[in-house]
Amino acid sequence: MVAKTETFSGSLDDLRAFCAVVDLGTVTAAAASLRETKGSVSRRLTRLETALGATLMARHPRAVSPTAEGLAFYVKARDSLGLLDTAAEAARDARTVPAGHLRITTAVDFGIEVMPEIIASFRAAYPQITIDLLHSDARLDLAANRIDLALRFGRAEETGYHAALILKTRIGFYAAPAYLARRPAPKRLVELAGHDLILSQERSGSAGIVLGNGQGRTQQISLAPAIRVSDFATALRLTLAGAGIGQIPSTVAARSIEAGALVRVLAPWAREGGALRALSLAGRELPARVRVFREHVQAEMAKRFAIEPDESSAA
Repeated sequence: MVAKTETFSGSLDDLRAFCAVVDLGTVTAAAASLRETKGSVSRRLTRLETALGATLMARHPRAVSPTAEGLAFYVKARDSLGLLDTAAEAARDARTVPAGHLRITTAVDFGIEVMPEIIASFRAAYPQITIDLLHSDARLDLAANRIDLALRFGRAEETGYHAALILKTRIGFYAAPAYLARRPAPKRLVELAGHDLILSQERSGSAGIVLGNGQGRTQQISLAPAIRVSDFATALRLTLAGAGIGQIPSTVAARSIEAGALVRVLAPWAREGGALRALSLAGRELPARVRVFREHVQAEMAKRFAIEPDESSAA
């Protein structure tokens, strides 16, 4: 049979008072240090001894001194209080000093196409912060997976999280120059029916979608995919390979546009892609390492996507 381990049930303030008496040699000095009365400190010593069931201090008419048991307890208590104070200081610093380890989750396509440059620039600015980046299209539970921040697209419908808006996105049409060399780019939306379309799984079959031109005009059309994929990262790869015209979020396509590997077609028509939000556990102050990362993502996304490619003016 395993013996039951007794746990400390006393007050930390009583423990600190006891250590102060041993350190300073008198109740009077300890009381002055703690800004309490001598009677208050004496009562703390008595409560601590009662909680432990042991005599820690030998009382003399003009002084007190630790007993053998009290001295042994003092050594361990002093070290424990030191560790506790160090832990408390680290916890306080976490709110103000950006350092430590950061766990982030993003969707696969966004993580592959957008996050590398953001992570690189963040690490250059904050080399004292290490990062775990989890790519997953599943909506992982932050608490269960020890995740500090989730970058997610869509509506802010998840409860239990604080959601900070990073960027609103639009999903436009893109094609590789090689594809457009074989098949001229469509000039009107109805001409999409004559092209090979690459659509994500959410647009299965012949799907009616609403497109907008960014100036209040909308039009509903039906799109039948030649290739249907499960995620935008795959849609991007197929589009880059010249397999057709892909419907891709501007955030995912931006790097390929800058490199000249993709061309925007039918600009400025696009469908609303929801919003990118940074989710964190609600009801608590963000540690500094999480706060500065979220601010860095906001700044980088605003800088890169303030104006979508080819959408500075409406057609």
